[in-house]
Amino acid sequence: MKRCPKCNQVFDQEWLSFCTDDGSPSEQPTINLQTGSSQPPPAPYSPPAPMQQSWQPPSQPIQTGWQPPPPPAYSQQKKQGLAIASLILGILSFPGTCLCYVGGIPMSLTAIILGSVSLVQIKNDPVNNTGKPLALTGVIVGAAYLLFCIVVVLIYGVAIFTSNLK
Repeated sequence: MKRCPKCNQVFDQEWLSFCTDDGSPSEQPTINLQTGSSQPPPAPYSPPAPMQQSWQPPSQPIQTGWQPPPPPAYSQQKKQGLAIASLILGILSFPGTCLCYVGGIPMSLTAIILGSVSLVQIKNDPVNNTGKPLALTGVIVGAAYLLFCIVVVLIYGVAIFTSNLK
């Protein structure tokens, strides 16, 4: 008969050399001379050592229930108003020709000025000012209309000048 020194379990099998519960090597029991029994005395009970608390409770009170997340941070809107105005006035300068060049020329000049101011602002602060393609298109369309007006005036001027030579 063998016994486990840790759990004091007794095994009848002689061939077993370890405890089936905790795996510690088993040993032959000794006879107690005071009681005359071969049962080993029970292991003395020792309470477990108190554990150190490594976790600290949070300093903030715990919120109960679900709360929605905070709203996202909104970025500052990009400024492209002058570029859009330049594009619109440049495009509207061609239909403004129907007003006997009265509407078209001021619109095209304004488109060129607004587009140039917008391009300067974009060059100085490209993070806050956008719309470079719109400003370029407004300047190009406004300049094309002015060039168209100059060519028409030259053609009419040459025609009137040559008609008076006869």
